[in-house]
Order: sequence, then C-alpha cells, then structure tokens
Amino acid sequence: MSRRPTTTDRSQTQRAFTERMGSIMFETGLPRMPARVFAALLASDSGRLTAAELAEQLKASPAAISGAVRYLVQIGLVARERESGSRRDHFVLHEDVFYELIAQDSRSLVRWEHGLEEGIAGLGADTPAGRRLTDTLDFFQFMRAELDGMLARWKEHRSARDRG
Repeated sequence: MSRRPTTTDRSQTQRAFTERMGSIMFETGLPRMPARVFAALLASDSGRLTAAELAEQLKASPAAISGAVRYLVQIGLVARERESGSRRDHFVLHEDVFYELIAQDSRSLVRWEHGLEEGIAGLGADTPAGRRLTDTLDFFQFMRAELDGMLARWKEHRSARDRG
C-alpha cells in the first residue's frame, strides 16, 4: 500500500523539481534566476506566486526576483497581476504558456522572413549570399508552416482530451 505524501515530502519534491528544472532551463539558454522562478511557478499548485513567496522559496534577494520576473514578463512566459484591493503583484503563468511561447516563435519567424526577403531582393537571388538567404528563408517558411500545423493539432488534441 503506497502512502500519501506529507506536506513536508511535497515541499521537498517541489524544491527539488524547481532546482532541477531550473538547471535544465538554464542549460538550454534561459538565464539562471528567471529559469528558477519559472520552474517555481510551474511547480506551484496555483501557478501564481508573489515576489515575497518566490524570494522565500528560492532563497533569493528581492532584487534578483524582480529582475527575473521582469525578464519573464518581457519574453511572455509570465504575467503580472494585482488582485483588487491588494498592493502586491502576483506573477502568473499564462493559461497555456508553452502554446503561447511557440505561437510567439511562429510570429517571430514571419519577421525573420521579411528581413530575409529584403536581403534577397537587395543582394540578388543569384549571388552566393542570395542563395544562402533563399535557403534560410525556405527553412523558416517550412518551420513556420510546421509550427502552425502543430499548434492547430495541439488545440484539437487538447480539446479531445478534455472532452474524454
């Protein structure tokens, strides 16, 4: 018979997850403190924490938390919300944060494509640089089409999962 985790067990598991996931995110390119803050939000039941809660949980200074959440808000992984009548900000994960992140990447690819198109027009498609830009443009167009298709399939998958 398995036992139900105690509050202490759960807290230790959340801390361990936060540190491990924060390390993984750091190793794959996210700055260290924003990675830890994001992981802490992921591991919280509510998906929302105050700066004070984050500082206490991560054993970090208020300045470090402030910089981390500012970065996360700027790149669209976290939103800042204030409850009515409260003076405290809560930092909240978006409803479908990874969907939104990938959708944002798809929109960014459009901007890259426009820049590449301008480069091709200016340098000439028949030059070595123009051919390289054309190949890059083709890759980005392919990736965007695939991302857009995956995002649509995810919505269908999630809807079917939620119905069943």
